[in-house]
Amino acid sequence: MVTNSVALPISETFDNSSAWQKQDTVWMLSIYGTAIGAGTLFLPINAGLSGIWPLVLMIILAFPMTYFSHRALCRFVLSGAGKKDITEVMNEHFGPLAGKLLTLLYFFAIYPILLMYSVAITNTTQSFIVNQMGFASPSRGLLAIILILGLMTVIAFGQKIIIKLMSILVYPFIFSLVLLSLYLIPHWNGAIFHQSNNVLAGSKNYSLLMTIWLTIPVMVFSFNHSPIISSFAVSQKESFKEDADKKCVSILKYSHIMMVATVMFFVLSCVFSLSPYDLAQAKQQNISILSYLANHFQTPIIAYAAPIIAFIAITKSFLGHYLGAKEGLQSMLVNYFHFRGKHVSNKTIHYLIAIFMISSCWIIATLNPSILGMIEMLGGPIIAMLLFLMPMYAIATVPALQEYRTQKVYNLFTIVVGIVAISAILYGLFQH
Repeated sequence: MVTNSVALPISETFDNSSAWQKQDTVWMLSIYGTAIGAGTLFLPINAGLSGIWPLVLMIILAFPMTYFSHRALCRFVLSGAGKKDITEVMNEHFGPLAGKLLTLLYFFAIYPILLMYSVAITNTTQSFIVNQMGFASPSRGLLAIILILGLMTVIAFGQKIIIKLMSILVYPFIFSLVLLSLYLIPHWNGAIFHQSNNVLAGSKNYSLLMTIWLTIPVMVFSFNHSPIISSFAVSQKESFKEDADKKCVSILKYSHIMMVATVMFFVLSCVFSLSPYDLAQAKQQNISILSYLANHFQTPIIAYAAPIIAFIAITKSFLGHYLGAKEGLQSMLVNYFHFRGKHVSNKTIHYLIAIFMISSCWIIATLNPSILGMIEMLGGPIIAMLLFLMPMYAIATVPALQEYRTQKVYNLFTIVVGIVAISAILYGLFQH
């Protein structure tokens, strides 16, 4: 399979791999944009409900959990011979059968989230039209297809345009998060310090360790940007050859510092400005923290800002997840046609992918099924496995990655977090 990653102009990439360049900023913001999406608007509710100590733990572990896991996944992609994406590297290192299985898991870990974003962007836009603009509710099917076709139009311009648009959309999103966080500071209170962890956990009498255990998956998926890592790694390899790892590590480090700093400031500001009871109410109403803040403080600014911020967040996350879902689906289609002895051009495959994505996203967005939340939860263990455990297994067994076996502390930390996340997700599924 030929990857569709687009290398930036040589003049922008080969001057000096150790110096920070324009393409580094674009990728840094695009990685941020994929990771920090609509889920960020629900993170303060989950974080604050668990009490102060899990929140402190989240602040301490957010960066190492995010950085070490995504760095390992990036190095896995870079370890392939030539300019191969993640699905091709899986085939190279683990063999055709295991590679096909992992590619299938990779697709079904990302694709349901893409469907979720299709529903979310339709709901957000419809709510804005009715509640803020004062118009009658439009046909859901018509609104959904207009929005999805709009997103697909951007995608049709290619990966380079997608990455640049995502990096542009990040600016108003970061500005909005920081501005809102600062706006809430006068409302800070110490209510979270005066309530026990058992009460915060809700009806279940969880211990502190149990609460911390169940908080780990929230952290993992709040900062997850694995769908864009393959495109990112391939692009850097095309541009910087043997220096790609050094460049990737540098971009990832600064991107992760930025996302952890801005998001955790936003989380702290929201949690400190509300009481644990308020957070429990927000969770019960199943609304984002912005919606609850608008109702709680009766502020028209937040009422208008909330859907706009959510729209930007969903749009950039949709674009980032589309890159990963397309990679997985393209690999499966190529394997399918190859197995049947048919030669199909890349152009035809791209058309098939576009038709499938538009149709499925439109149908799900129109139907608005409640099962989407469960689909996302079922994809959780797969994401944790592919992000944390698979790269560690590759480092332990693949010769091309043997130089990273000496980083035992980082590798062990990543393995432990992966196991904890998967076990907590499975526990949560069985509790439902």
